[in-house]
Amino acid sequence: MTDPQIGILMLGVFILCIFLGFPIAFTLMALGVGFGYFAYFDGGRMWRGYERLVEEGAEGWQVWQAYLEGFLNNRIFDLFVNQTYSVMANEVLTAVPLFLFMGYIVERSNIVERLFSTLYIAARRVPGAMAVAALITCTLFATATGIVGAVVTLMGLLALPAMLNARYNNSFASGVICAGGTLGILIPPSIMLIVYAAATGTSIVRLYAGALFPGLLLAGLYITYIVVRSFLQPSVAPKPTDDEVGDVSMGKLVVMILTSFVPLAVLIIAVLGSILFGLATPTEAASAGALGGLGLAAIYRALTWDKLRDSVYLTLKTTAMVCWLFVGSWTFSSVFSYLGGEHLITEFVTGLNLNTITFLILAQLIIFLLGWPLEWSEIIIIFVPIFLPLLEIFGVDPLFFGILVALNLQTSFLTPPMAMSAYYLKGIAPPSVQLMQIFKGCMPFLFFVLVAMVVLYVFPEIVFWLPDTVYG
Repeated sequence: MTDPQIGILMLGVFILCIFLGFPIAFTLMALGVGFGYFAYFDGGRMWRGYERLVEEGAEGWQVWQAYLEGFLNNRIFDLFVNQTYSVMANEVLTAVPLFLFMGYIVERSNIVERLFSTLYIAARRVPGAMAVAALITCTLFATATGIVGAVVTLMGLLALPAMLNARYNNSFASGVICAGGTLGILIPPSIMLIVYAAATGTSIVRLYAGALFPGLLLAGLYITYIVVRSFLQPSVAPKPTDDEVGDVSMGKLVVMILTSFVPLAVLIIAVLGSILFGLATPTEAASAGALGGLGLAAIYRALTWDKLRDSVYLTLKTTAMVCWLFVGSWTFSSVFSYLGGEHLITEFVTGLNLNTITFLILAQLIIFLLGWPLEWSEIIIIFVPIFLPLLEIFGVDPLFFGILVALNLQTSFLTPPMAMSAYYLKGIAPPSVQLMQIFKGCMPFLFFVLVAMVVLYVFPEIVFWLPDTVYG
C-alpha cells in the first residue's frame, strides 16, 4: 500500500472505532501514535546507538537499554509531546474554561426561573406567549452558557411542566425547548466558535461579529414560527386565562424586568461588546464574565460552596475533554497529512469539477451526516480541518464556512436518530412526553435551520457586514 492509501485506511479505522464506541480522544491519540510510528519509522537513525554498541562488542543491560531507547527514538513521540504543549499553551483556548465557568455558575444562580416568569408575563398577549418566553429564555441562557445539555435540561425542568400544565401540545412544547437550547453554539460568545477559531486559525473576534446576525436570524425565525402557528392553530398553545397569568401591574412588571432580564442581558452585552469593540481579548472578557457570574450568583443568594464546587468540577471536566480532543486531533491530522491522505482527498474533490456552491453543499451535507454519530466538538476538531485546504481552492472564506458549520451543527442536536437535545429532554421530561413526540416537535425547527442556511448562501452579506464594518 502507498502512504496515501495508508492514510485513508487510518481514517477508515477511526470511523470504525467511533461506531464501536471507543473514547474518541484516546482513539485519536492511539491511532495517531500507532500510524505515526509507521510513518516516521527510520530504523537506521533510531537504532544507530544500538548498532554501534553491537559493533563494539558490548553485551548485557547496556545493549538492551540502547535497543529500548532506539525503539522510543521515533519522531512521533516528539510530535505528540509538542502537540500536547501547543494545546495547553494556546491562548485562544484559555477562554474556554472561563466561559464554561461563567455558564455553569449562571446556571446555578436561580436567575433563569425569574427570567422565564418575567418574559411570560411580558408577552402574555402574544400568541404562544409561554413558548415565546421559553425560547427567548433559552436564547439568553444558551448565550450565557454555550452548553446545550445544561440549557435543555434546566429549561426542560422549568418550562416544559409549565407549558404542559397550560395545555400546550407535547410535541410543540418539546420542540421549542430543544431548538432554543442549541442556539448557544451559534450565538456569541459561543464556545464552539472559540474551538473553531483555534482549530482553523480564524480570528475569533471576526467570527463573533460574523455569527451575531445569523444567530439572531435563526432565533427570529423560530419566534416567528411559534407566533404564527399559535395564531393559526390555537390548540397547540392555548391562550392563558387571567387566573393563570395573574394581575401584574406595569410597575411590578418593570421591577421584575430590572431584577431578572436586565442583569443577565448586561452581563452578556458587556462580555460580547468588550470583545467586538476591541476593549478586551476573548480571554480577558471571559475572565470578567466569570467574575460577573459570581457576582450575579451572590446577588441572588445562590453562591454556596456546593454550587461553586460543582461549577469548578464541571468546568475542569469539560475543559479536559476539549484539550485532549485537540491533542489527539492535531496528532492524528499531522500524521494523516504526512502520509498524504489530505492531498488524496483534495485531489479527489477537485477532480469532481465542482463549483463553489456545489462544494459548499457537499461539505455541509457531509457535516450534517457526521452530526448523527458525533458531537460538535469532534466534528470541529477532527473533520473541519480536512476541508481547510479546499476552502482556498474554491474561494470560500473560512469565516463564512465557520458560520455555515455552526448553523449546520444545530441540526445534529435536532435530527433523529442521534438528536442529543431530544435525549437530554427525554431524560427529565414527564412520562407522558414520548421520545417520538419530541422528535416530531423538532422537525419544524430543523426546517428553519435549513431556511437560515439558504438565506446565508443567497445573502452572505449577513455574515460579512458587521465584521467588515467594524474591523475593515
